[in-house]
Amino acid sequence: MITKRIFRVATVLAISAVVGSCNSEPTDQVVIYTALDEMYSRPILDDFERETGITVDVVYDGESSKTTGLVNRLIAESDRPRADVFWNNEVAQTIVLQERGVLQPYKSPSREWIPQQFKDKEGYWTGFAARGRVIIYNTELVKTPPDSIKDLCDPKWRGKAAIAKPLFGTTATHAATLFAAWGDDDTRSFFAELKKNEVAVLPGNATVRDLVARGDYAWGLTDTDDANGALEDGFPVAWVFPDQGEGQCGTLILPNTVALLKGAPNGESGKKLIDYLLSSEVEEKLAASRSKQIPLNTQVDTTEPNLGGIRVYDVSFNEIADQLDQSMRFIQEEFLR
Repeated sequence: MITKRIFRVATVLAISAVVGSCNSEPTDQVVIYTALDEMYSRPILDDFERETGITVDVVYDGESSKTTGLVNRLIAESDRPRADVFWNNEVAQTIVLQERGVLQPYKSPSREWIPQQFKDKEGYWTGFAARGRVIIYNTELVKTPPDSIKDLCDPKWRGKAAIAKPLFGTTATHAATLFAAWGDDDTRSFFAELKKNEVAVLPGNATVRDLVARGDYAWGLTDTDDANGALEDGFPVAWVFPDQGEGQCGTLILPNTVALLKGAPNGESGKKLIDYLLSSEVEEKLAASRSKQIPLNTQVDTTEPNLGGIRVYDVSFNEIADQLDQSMRFIQEEFLR
């Protein structure tokens, strides 16, 4: 199966390079790059194939370069695009692609039911199926869990807590969010305190989950999908949304985003796939899966998980994206030095 998919992708990419920048005629194939874990995205894409007869060829990211690798690839390919659709597992890097002219607007009819704060008003991207940044902790090691990301700086947790490397995926977006919400000085001080407190910096959110679950670390920061997976697998863990008290900054809620690539070789098929991904049926499937994605489509009737009652950061996604370059330079040149 894997060999066949690799062959199909290679074939499609070769055809795309010959055909050129954009095919406006309907086709029976579509190429999608996605940063969402294969175990969650593949069943959705398989369902689309079965329901439409359109062949879906997928390029996934690597855990160690979450999202960033695909974004750089899309920028590099922008003169001769090979992909039609980008399904990102967060939003800041999607906005980077918009600003670099890699995307084209498409206002899917399905986006009508998505709240305005989770979609670009011009149609360059639309959010769906959100995740939250959460504290995951080992219940055998922690009796009273921390309730704030600032507890990473508490000396009682020295060497006992972990985060993913803040250069990739949702952790990179979280770091940029701190610069947008807290300002430059407070954010730099926070990361300096993380180093001082010997907070472990691990390759990815899944690694944070795994090492907390087996007791190598008492707690850490990860995403709701990773945290819930460890819980469903029977590990001694629990998770909480951080900073929910009065006067605290709130947690970061990040939607998946989907966008049509400028010059998409299979543009019409790409639009059909976007329509499908933004449907209430897909949000229901992702909410019911072990990833427990939080539905954004207001037509989805679900009580859990949902956005109600969650205190969130009071910054826009565009403000976060504006801080991404500065944040990543600081992380690479100073925090990880």
